[in-house]
Amino acid sequence: MPFTLANVQGRAALVFADQWYDLERVTSGHFSCDPMEAITRFTELGEVARRLTSDQAGGPISAEVLDPPVPDPAKVFGIGLNYRDHAAESGSEVPDVPVVFTKYPSCINAPTGEIELRSQTSDYEAELVVVIGSLTRDVTPEQAWSRIAGLTCGQDISDRVLQKAATPPQFSLGKSRDTYGPIGPVVVSVDSFDDPADLTIGCWINGEKRQDARTSQMIYDIPFLVSYLSEILTLESGDLIFTGTPAGVGLPDARWLQAGDEIRTEIQGIGVMVNRCR
Repeated sequence: MPFTLANVQGRAALVFADQWYDLERVTSGHFSCDPMEAITRFTELGEVARRLTSDQAGGPISAEVLDPPVPDPAKVFGIGLNYRDHAAESGSEVPDVPVVFTKYPSCINAPTGEIELRSQTSDYEAELVVVIGSLTRDVTPEQAWSRIAGLTCGQDISDRVLQKAATPPQFSLGKSRDTYGPIGPVVVSVDSFDDPADLTIGCWINGEKRQDARTSQMIYDIPFLVSYLSEILTLESGDLIFTGTPAGVGLPDARWLQAGDEIRTEIQGIGVMVNRCR
């Protein structure tokens, strides 16, 4: 059964018809208020959502009340150069295997959280983010979707100079400054989509559309990425995979983020994040 999970001011909530429902309250304590626990029990959330009644609503959903839907992931992976057009604009070859780096979990930010610029060369990257739901080890691509709690939006904000400061480059620090990982606004279950592998993704800077693509254009798709990572290490509930960004980032033309810029990220069927830079 489909569900949409939110983090409303630190509490797990289901979203239906533009209203939020406190998960602990509507289940009479069967669930706690912890969003991370809700993700571990993602297979139960659809049935809870099916039984919601309007008198249980906590109020209208609004961006201002939303915290990161996955506030405390153990691991956050990034996939580099996963769209051919982005590899081309970066002057890079299409990779023979996935380019995997770490975004340290301390960078996770709210869907309307401010981006604290600490560099003159910070860039934006709209990405579809996979939320792992259950312990995953050595799964096949055919099994991968069943281990995914849902999908959300992400911005892989990147300090380009720090990203390439070392020789050879080590991406993780440049991807992990505080606030450089906004996610949200919600986690949407896989069965909510007609085709979870083919969603529109876009990014606007100050109202100008910079990125416009479909997630079906990924070089390495979601089932492959989950299977690939699970052969190397165990994926845990709440782990995040930023699946890569399409063309249109600021790097080729040095269109770096500036204080006051507004970043709008939107993915079909998931929603919108708006993050301001300071």
